[in-house]
Amino acid sequence: MGLDLMTSSFLGLRDKLHQIALRYLQSDEEAQDVLQDTWLKLSDKSEVESSQEARNKLVTVLRNICIDRLRKARAIPIDSIGQNDVPHYSMETEDIKRLEQLLQQQLTPLQRQIFNLVTHEGFDYGQIAEQLSMSVEAVRMNMSRIRKKIRETLKKLEQ
Repeated sequence: MGLDLMTSSFLGLRDKLHQIALRYLQSDEEAQDVLQDTWLKLSDKSEVESSQEARNKLVTVLRNICIDRLRKARAIPIDSIGQNDVPHYSMETEDIKRLEQLLQQQLTPLQRQIFNLVTHEGFDYGQIAEQLSMSVEAVRMNMSRIRKKIRETLKKLEQ
């Protein structure tokens, strides 16, 4: 019975689903493809108890497929990125050195050690907690405070 209910709901909502897909994708051909993908995704494995449940599943799956297509359309393959497309950072070497000096003055020795282990050594919070005999929550809190000090320091540099 579930499959028959899904089929009848799909046929009854087909035009409405097509309109929803058109609003997202603004292409009739893609909207038709999404409609077909929605039916294929739900036709074999979706059991429903009511027409309202079938309608909700159809609209949700259609919307998710539309969003996935929009995301894929925006994605840039990594092979197509050239050297000129890489963002250029506005900070100069002197600014970075100045930032490091300011941070060294503002951070406690423990915070400096945690910061170096995270940024330079690539340790995760669990490894740092074990190495420094701290809880993972304490390491997280210290990193949060370090990031806050970095933001404040960057604001001072920009002024």
